[in-house]
Amino acid sequence: MIRVFVRRTSYTPDDDLAYIGDPPMFLPPQMPVRISVVFTWDIAEGKRLLASWSQYYDDVELGGPAFGLDGVEFVPGRFIRHGITFTSRGCNNKCKFCFVPEREGRIVELEIKDGYIIQDNNLLQCSRQHIEGVFAMLGRQKRPAIFKGGLQASLLRQWHRPLFNGIRMGELWFACDSQKDLKALCHAGQILYGIHRNKLRCYVLLGFDKSESIEDAEKRLKAVWNLGFLPHAPLYQPEKRIQYSKEWRELSRNWSRPAITRSIMTGNKIKPNGKLYKPNTNRDGREGMLL
Repeated sequence: MIRVFVRRTSYTPDDDLAYIGDPPMFLPPQMPVRISVVFTWDIAEGKRLLASWSQYYDDVELGGPAFGLDGVEFVPGRFIRHGITFTSRGCNNKCKFCFVPEREGRIVELEIKDGYIIQDNNLLQCSRQHIEGVFAMLGRQKRPAIFKGGLQASLLRQWHRPLFNGIRMGELWFACDSQKDLKALCHAGQILYGIHRNKLRCYVLLGFDKSESIEDAEKRLKAVWNLGFLPHAPLYQPEKRIQYSKEWRELSRNWSRPAITRSIMTGNKIKPNGKLYKPNTNRDGREGMLL
């Protein structure tokens, strides 16, 4: 099967039958073509690619997350590169800023397929048996586990901690999308006490709450840091994209780049090459020790 994507991302498959954009000069043999669109703002381009590929292939279909899910089957490497896996679909929450409940429905557990990046929308809503099965799978992987889809802080329990301790941990991602989420994040931080900040990451959504000022948003970001998490600050984007001011874009940038974030919170400086250094007076009077 030929798979076509509107744009290349870090999640795009890289095998010989994965293409970006229009058909290549040298066409593969006749076979089904599936065009995948992730974001709603790319639907128009997806429709253009449908017409473009249909000139050469008989069986061409357009779909993907932007149109919702036709089923819950997940095949590793088909539309997302190998190493990334979904062990569940959907989410039981109804967050106003999230498309998942509408497109995927309530949580559904899938057959557990190997991968080290867990992209589930809300793994902790799954049954204990399923969660323990996921960790058993992660224990077989050669690379540290990354929970990139996110872990709901309020659902974290003490029995989860030994599961994390039993695998190679890369990154645990949580969310603090509003001021009220800080209490749950504090709860998660207590359970995960002792794990390095580099492994405890937190999505901090900016721009959804129109009543929150830039100053208040920055206070929320600093509170997340003080709870032991490394913030990542995406700007909220609905189906019709928002053009944010320079100030909001800078806030998002500064709190989405770990070196800049650390310099803000520790007072350390960033060298011209982008590396962080800690002020330190040496015997010869020079300062600067790479972290």
